[in-house]
Amino acid sequence: MRALVTGAAGFIGSTLVDRLLADGHSVVSLDNFASGKARNLEHLADNPDHTFVEADIVTSDLEAILDEHRPEVVFHLAAQIDVRHSVAEPQFDASVNVIGTVRLAEAARRTGVRKVVHTSSGGSIYGTPDQFPTPETAPTDPASPYAAGKVAGEIYLNTFRHLYGLDCSHIAPANVYGPRQDPHGEAGVVAIFAQALLSGKPTKVFGDGGKTRDYVFVDDVVDAFVKASGEAGSAQRFNIGTGIETSDRQLHTALAKAVGGPDDPDFHPDRLGDLRRSCLDISSAAEVLGWHPQVELEEGVRRTVEFFRHAQTG
Repeated sequence: MRALVTGAAGFIGSTLVDRLLADGHSVVSLDNFASGKARNLEHLADNPDHTFVEADIVTSDLEAILDEHRPEVVFHLAAQIDVRHSVAEPQFDASVNVIGTVRLAEAARRTGVRKVVHTSSGGSIYGTPDQFPTPETAPTDPASPYAAGKVAGEIYLNTFRHLYGLDCSHIAPANVYGPRQDPHGEAGVVAIFAQALLSGKPTKVFGDGGKTRDYVFVDDVVDAFVKASGEAGSAQRFNIGTGIETSDRQLHTALAKAVGGPDDPDFHPDRLGDLRRSCLDISSAAEVLGWHPQVELEEGVRRTVEFFRHAQTG
């Protein structure tokens, strides 16, 4: 298979590129380095099956790029990923996450791409649901422009399938963590805690520590993308998580144990807009794609801590 990955220099995208190459596929990586890191792909510089294209899904000539490389499948991970930035700059968020997705879909259908595997957001599109774990049949109720843009991307791609025959599936991950996650900013609490604990710096927990999230290891998420690239799951959204709720306090304890550091975070007031609970029903991915998470939290945290420990020591 010849694949193109947008957002390929990101945390999840670069891990997907590695997996596709390991599986024997040829890969074209596309990124503009707005949030992705060149270092995540530098080990592939001499790989004959890998090609890198620096491009932007909003401004670049995507049809020309796809026409040159002729991918069979496009994995679409490029996005504006900061929820709080989407609240501050909703028009910019939509320009990337909605218009960028439509531009990519238009280029894909004009150049004979078989399928687009699109990244949605299981952690945000359902808002504050009534059911836990939350299934794909729950109503979408976006509480941010970021979440709204992800839902819009799903709708546009499904419409392109109906009108033009461009196949698609949507991967809706829970809270993804693992090696290469960015420890800076407000997203990626596992990486943030790991980096702080390894550096001997204070860690912050917002609220009483009781907020829960569904943490899923990056390798498991990548496996879902690969499984969704076949014929199964046409125009379907797949929740990708573990179905297990882990509180902020439990997560901090697991990371402190892996680091060998103190389990005494500083508690700060809740942040406006933070969900109290999030946990996904993953049965559709199991039934349709044959996908199951393989990495338990303790093992995933251990691998993540080792990555950041090595990064610190060089």
